[in-house]
This record gives sequence, structure tokens and C-alpha cells, in this order.
Amino acid sequence: MDNSRVFKMSFASIYPLYIQKAEKKGRTKAEVDAVIFWLTGYNKQTLQQQIDKKSDLETFFSQAPQMNSNVSKITGVICGYRVEEIEDKLMQKIRYMDKLVDELAKGKAMEKILRK
Repeated sequence: MDNSRVFKMSFASIYPLYIQKAEKKGRTKAEVDAVIFWLTGYNKQTLQQQIDKKSDLETFFSQAPQMNSNVSKITGVICGYRVEEIEDKLMQKIRYMDKLVDELAKGKAMEKILRK
């Protein structure tokens, strides 16, 4: 499977979609941000820098300050793939992010989403 098209998508282009998805279900931008901060180690300022630079997903994840040590606890299916079985490490990180936003939109409690 050729993932290069996905890797070249800018984070800035999918970020509003994540927020939209969450807000449609009564969640907030702050919660989307919290999920992304937890996953990647970015904070408000460094996340905004990635958006301003229109970083692609490959850059977004390669520059992430620190992937959360609990990512292995993120399991289940997203877009027809089991996230824990995705072999391409970058694609797996992208799907982790998709999965967390998905759980948010499905109404899961924040502490469950953040694997506490």
C-alpha cells in the first residue's frame, strides 16, 4: 500500500476536520488539542507552529517532542485496520491520532481516551 499521499497531507488541513468531527458530537477544540498534546508531546505554541508551517504529517510526527509511552494501549479498528497491527510506524502514528479523535467524537471519557 502506498501511503506517501497520506504522509504528504498537511496537518493544518486535517486539524480543522478533527475539530469539526468532535464539535459535531458536542466535544471541544480544547479536548481535541488535549488528545494531540497527549499523543505527541506538542503544546499549544509548538502545535500552532506546525499549523503555521503547514507541516506534512511526516514532518509533524518526526518533529513531535515525544510520543506518549502509552501508545501501545491504543487498540482497535480505524479505517478498517487494527491500529496495533499497522507495520508502517508513521502510518500507525497517524491512525493513533485518528483513533483518539474518533473516541472523543464517540463520547468516550477523556481519562479513558488518554489511557489513564
